Amino acid sequence: MCALLSKPKDTLQTLIESGARPETPHEIMRNEIKGRLAKGQEKQLEYEASLQSMFPNALLDVEVLESLTTSLLAGNHVLLFGPSGSGKTVLAKEVLNLMPKDIWVVEGCPVQDDPFSVADPNFYKRVPCCPFCKAKHADGVEDFDPRGVDPKSVIIRRARIREGHGFARVQGSAEVFPDNLTGSINIRKLEEVGDPMSPLVLEPGKLLQANRGILIVDEVGKLPLGTQNVLLQALQESIVSPAKSRETYPACFISMTTSNITDLDNINDPLNDRLANVYVGFSKSHACNRMIAEMGAGKAMSTVLYPDVLFDAGVRILESWRQATGELYELSEVGSNRTLIDIVTRAAAHAQIQSRGAVDIKDFRYGLTEAMLSHIRARGGDSYSRDKEAVETFLKDRFDPELKAACDTYWCRFFEEDLKGNKDLGARVLSDGQDVVNDKQGGKDWLRFVEHVGKRERFKGGQTDEVMARRVFKLLKRSGIFGDLK
Repeated sequence: MCALLSKPKDTLQTLIESGARPETPHEIMRNEIKGRLAKGQEKQLEYEASLQSMFPNALLDVEVLESLTTSLLAGNHVLLFGPSGSGKTVLAKEVLNLMPKDIWVVEGCPVQDDPFSVADPNFYKRVPCCPFCKAKHADGVEDFDPRGVDPKSVIIRRARIREGHGFARVQGSAEVFPDNLTGSINIRKLEEVGDPMSPLVLEPGKLLQANRGILIVDEVGKLPLGTQNVLLQALQESIVSPAKSRETYPACFISMTTSNITDLDNINDPLNDRLANVYVGFSKSHACNRMIAEMGAGKAMSTVLYPDVLFDAGVRILESWRQATGELYELSEVGSNRTLIDIVTRAAAHAQIQSRGAVDIKDFRYGLTEAMLSHIRARGGDSYSRDKEAVETFLKDRFDPELKAACDTYWCRFFEEDLKGNKDLGARVLSDGQDVVNDKQGGKDWLRFVEHVGKRERFKGGQTDEVMARRVFKLLKRSGIFGDLK
């Protein structure tokens, strides 16, 4: 007998009795952000750290994170625009990660209706339920009235936001037609139901899949105008009207869209007006750019020693390129975060194919040059040749100065932190270092530098602190920061 007993199903009534209240995705996001900020204050986090904690994988300037956070708190849909490779898509995904994932849905609903949409008249006005749920709880779709629905009759289940269920992603292109967003007829369901106009035969499109959660549209300016208008209806009214259906469906979500600067003019004005524009440029923070390179290249660096001096020099050179060229479309990808990461991985790969366990100056120069040249936009005529010449001229002019600046920073940090600015101690370390370079035994002061290198170097490649210290000292000496050290 016990095997025949089934567990009572949850209903909207039990949800109401638990104290739950209806919330749109924007309201859920707003409460989540407020809660995160409050926790940050409790932990006495600084303002910038509190914002960054909500978007841990998007290493951007605080102004960008602040602009996005206020947009979400204000209940806006968002357009992230900026140069290619600045981190727009990563930031959009971070918003998805920020969104709480557990929701209550109507059992059997193809678009995960909010249970309150079925039986709460006030919430129904804001977010109406789908035709399937209307037909289920009334004699017909036309006769549906949420005031007449008993909350005990609305069976619910707990669901989790995931791909196709509260989250959908669209990659903008000319081939994305309106039906991709609204949905299409499911042939198998059509055979079962028989009525091509029935809501039961509709296979939900991206907008309906995103209902109750997040929609990410990459390169929104590349969508055809008709497709943009379908998206506009969803943002304006939180509903979708499929072309081959008599009914409208709920499409209540937060839309995170992205665009490169050159495609902004392709976004129609009414749609752009519904989006809070947030500019995502390259970070101006050196520490932030270092972290981007470290996070992106970390796995590729496990088997090779990559001296921090060279790592830092690569970041400095790319930052100098950004300052020199601005964010010109033709060359913007050369200064992107992808290039920043590629500089490190290319140099490490070159060291590996040369059977070296450590990246040296030749590997670094190769990785830097190849990474920057490979991110030039390939075009016909002589445009590529001109861009290639511009990059090579820049590297010829800036390679040594930026490497020297990185070496100078490395030594100064050691001098100030470990030697406390003691010039006599510094002179002895330099003398010992020169002995080591000449294959002689270093004195006790040399051990100070070895210890500093051991703590500072992140990508050690299994090398000992002594080996790393020798390599770093040679690089510092080569840069000329010690003058004519003999």
